[in-house]
Amino acid sequence: MRGFFFQGIVLCLFAPCLVSCNRSRALGPPKAVPVAADGRLELRLMSFNVRYENPDDTGSRAWRRRVPGVVRMIREEAPDVIGVQEALHGQAADLWASLPDYEFFGAGRDDGRRSGEYAGIFFRRDRFEVNASDCGTFWLSDTPESPGSKTWGNGIPRTATWLRLVDRASQRGFYVYNTHWDHRHQGSRERSARLLAERIGGRKSAKEPVVMLGDFNALETNPGLADLVAKCHLADTFRKCHPGESARSTLHFWRATRTGELKVDHILVSDGAEVLSAEIRDRDAPVVSDHFPITARVAFP
Repeated sequence: MRGFFFQGIVLCLFAPCLVSCNRSRALGPPKAVPVAADGRLELRLMSFNVRYENPDDTGSRAWRRRVPGVVRMIREEAPDVIGVQEALHGQAADLWASLPDYEFFGAGRDDGRRSGEYAGIFFRRDRFEVNASDCGTFWLSDTPESPGSKTWGNGIPRTATWLRLVDRASQRGFYVYNTHWDHRHQGSRERSARLLAERIGGRKSAKEPVVMLGDFNALETNPGLADLVAKCHLADTFRKCHPGESARSTLHFWRATRTGELKVDHILVSDGAEVLSAEIRDRDAPVVSDHFPITARVAFP
């Protein structure tokens, strides 16, 4: 299990070193939260491919130009949990520094530390406690604990990150998984689905609900994604709310239109959850990434 929390410093939970990220945060006690007397667990979720900081992206596409819009978008949506994909270390640090109500957990896909893109998780530090013995990052390969490994035909490493969070209001625990599947190799996507299904099925607290976030580089009908949904008894939040929606593209290649069916970003939750809303956020101008952020509000009774 590998991963970093940004928490004043970048803390590697499973290694004996502390690495400064040149940021500081006065942690103090978490904010008080009201007790949920009915035990209901309601969550606002977001999955967002932030588009890695590419030096060839210029003008409004450059990360330094996009960051204010990204922060504003997140503050407006106020999600409890965010899965980000493609974030390089500096991008994750920028967001962490700009969003003081959130903590971050993740690891670079190239070395399990700071190198390469993160499929990381932001979560509200006032609302959730982390189970530090039940979280980590693994590689989508035959050697999932080996940083940077890739054995299924994908040319670049692919990862999944998970956390078990406990809601302070209801004292209920749940699992969050965030992943980024390969964009070219269908065999890799199908093997990734099988590994994720094994890990989700083998989680320590097997009765607790699951939230699955990610850029799957796969449509809802893709065999890999369909297999994951079936094996883990998950529900697609957007499909539940908008089964007949034709304009559902999330990957828009900077065209800023959701016309078409290129929906590769998904929020999946344990079947039986009440899906209160699910949206593709397409109103930011200029756009904050080459993917639209997606959101869902769900309740576990």
